[in-house]
Amino acid sequence: MTGRQESHDEHGRHRTWAAVALVAGMAVLLLLAVTDLPREAAPLPTVAREAMTSALPAWGSTEPVSVVVYGSRGFDTFGETFLLLAAVASVLLLTRRRERRAGFQGEEVAATRERSEQDPHPTSGRNEREARAAEREEEREDSDGPDASWSVPPRLPGLTVVVQGAARVLAPALAVAGLYLFAFGSSPGGGFPAGGVALGVLLLLYAAFGRHLVRQVTSAAGVEVVELAGAAVIVLIAVVGLVAEGSLTANWLPLTRPGGFRSGGILQPFSGAELVEVGTGLVLVTFALLDLRHDWADDTPEGPGREQ
Repeated sequence: MTGRQESHDEHGRHRTWAAVALVAGMAVLLLLAVTDLPREAAPLPTVAREAMTSALPAWGSTEPVSVVVYGSRGFDTFGETFLLLAAVASVLLLTRRRERRAGFQGEEVAATRERSEQDPHPTSGRNEREARAAEREEEREDSDGPDASWSVPPRLPGLTVVVQGAARVLAPALAVAGLYLFAFGSSPGGGFPAGGVALGVLLLLYAAFGRHLVRQVTSAAGVEVVELAGAAVIVLIAVVGLVAEGSLTANWLPLTRPGGFRSGGILQPFSGAELVEVGTGLVLVTFALLDLRHDWADDTPEGPGREQ
């Protein structure tokens, strides 16, 4: 016992020194980065100078970051958005449940009849498991139906009144902060962080009250439509710029007074469409993984008795 205790203590000291070394190294890097920051009189990089000098006269906006994200480098944002859309489609493809067939499938009826003729009394354990799984799926679908209540539930086991009360206070505050980022935020760019905040609000409510509170606003059938609508608006903004101004994502809206909500031409509509696209995409991916209830692997035991 003594030898084991000393070995454990020694191992713990090694881990502590490793952590101290990593923290010290990171502190040195941050210190060097801070001391090397450009001063007020230092010349701006070419990209930063272009963004600063063109934001107000060319775009009518006082937010250079928004001009870069949705204006002068808007095509990059366009590509990133549809990379996110492809990732969302891939996750949904892997996590989607088996869908019901809408019409009559004669081949299934014929196959069932043929199996019953060949084996009138099937005793396969796999058939029993499949039947039980189908019953559980039907019960889950019934509970998830349109009549399911999504009102605030009673306090769930493990969640205190303090947690749920804090969620009720913080969720509206976070939602307002996300809307502020969309309307007036300058870094890292309007709709992108606002979409992340929208997901955070839903996850907060989900963690505090349970899945059924946010079921209606996280249903894949409805959220997919909203996400595609946001993507369609982004495509429309980009293509109209190509047709009207000869450049994809070029500004084709009139410029208004700088500093207002509608200043910047296409910047604000582009940012709003990004809010819809990013927010719904993150919601789809997150709740698709949370709702994942099937395994692609076959857990049937190997052996001579395994059904072929």
